[in-house]
Amino acid sequence: MISQKQIKADLTIHWMIVGIMLIMLITYNIICHTIGADIRINLPEEQRVFIRSILYLITIILFPLTNLLRHILLKLNRTMPGDTPAKNRYLTTTIVTLASIETVGMFGFIMFILGDEINSLYIFSLLGVLGVFIHRPREQEYRGIIEALKK
Repeated sequence: MISQKQIKADLTIHWMIVGIMLIMLITYNIICHTIGADIRINLPEEQRVFIRSILYLITIILFPLTNLLRHILLKLNRTMPGDTPAKNRYLTTTIVTLASIETVGMFGFIMFILGDEINSLYIFSLLGVLGVFIHRPREQEYRGIIEALKK
């Protein structure tokens, strides 16, 4: 049986990736607040509404799709043959799901650059934070992979 201390140590890199994702979201907001006027393109309203609508649709699809992807990857982590350690398998799952959901936060940055108001930046950023929270590393998932690989 692997110790709680070892599990926490194994998940350190996973939590560092979560931190990097959150720092990226914060950075988008800081950039928009500090040099936002200099980087804005200001597309016509009709084009921005169309692009924003598409990005909202992608976001609505991306949340359950990422959840499904995480579920599939976790099952594969437990059942795939090979010598890859549980830590590396779970790291791949964490990176793929967090990178997938991080794109939602980038949508706000993109919309701000295209000339949208700060509200879109905040909405997409908060959705990105929510996605990072939902797909954060979990000890019980990691422990399940370790136990499945022992069999």
